[in-house]
Amino acid sequence: MRQRIVAGNWKMNKTRDEGLALVSELSNMIADEVSGNVQVVLCPPSIYLAAVGKMIQGSGSIALGAQNCHQKAAGAYTGEVSAAMLRSVGVQYVILGHSERRQYFGESNSLLKEKTDIALEAGLTPIFCCGELLELREQGVHLDFVRNQLTESLFHLSNEQLRRLVIAYEPIWAIGTGKTASNAQAQEMHAALREHLASRYGQETAQEIRILYGGSVNASNAEELFASPDVDGGLVGGASLKSREFTDIVKAAAGKS
Repeated sequence: MRQRIVAGNWKMNKTRDEGLALVSELSNMIADEVSGNVQVVLCPPSIYLAAVGKMIQGSGSIALGAQNCHQKAAGAYTGEVSAAMLRSVGVQYVILGHSERRQYFGESNSLLKEKTDIALEAGLTPIFCCGELLELREQGVHLDFVRNQLTESLFHLSNEQLRRLVIAYEPIWAIGTGKTASNAQAQEMHAALREHLASRYGQETAQEIRILYGGSVNASNAEELFASPDVDGGLVGGASLKSREFTDIVKAAAGKS
């Protein structure tokens, strides 16, 4: 059975004190709920990573994740953070290719190929995001579009490298809108992505890869979404900023809701 993951993406929210208070609440609440089949990942803004890492150090239930990294190992890139820097403060996971990065910062499939490589080289586990706009879904080309995101950014990897990744499907039309893909829509895409991975890397590897759903995941819909056979957890945005709601999502992933 694939270990489920619930990752909380704080985005650009919370002051330092607010963020650490949230971590303190979550550490106590989640410790009682998480079983061995669920990994919780907290992804605060990079400026808080070291502080959050100290708070969760030694916790088997919560891992530290970053929201982004630069595609180069080092250099004159003012304001950027490298994968090696993240690793040096205890980061284990890094979100790559979130739709907001693609939309607002013009991140392309080729750029994300570089970021994936540098993250793996630094020993990080990429949470690779993919997803489509509403107009692409309405045109009926959504499956091919998202498959192509994987092909162009990931299909140069070896079998061993691919097994170190987590994939997050996030329908862009459902992010921050309150809309959520139906169970059938989520399962259709997740199954299509797993099949696409199998076409390149074989069924055994494809069945090992965790594919998360991201798109207005909340305490009300998490249990139903996670019941789909190819949905292995969630990449959670706004709901990750509320300790009780995030904990309820973790409980749903653990089968305790």
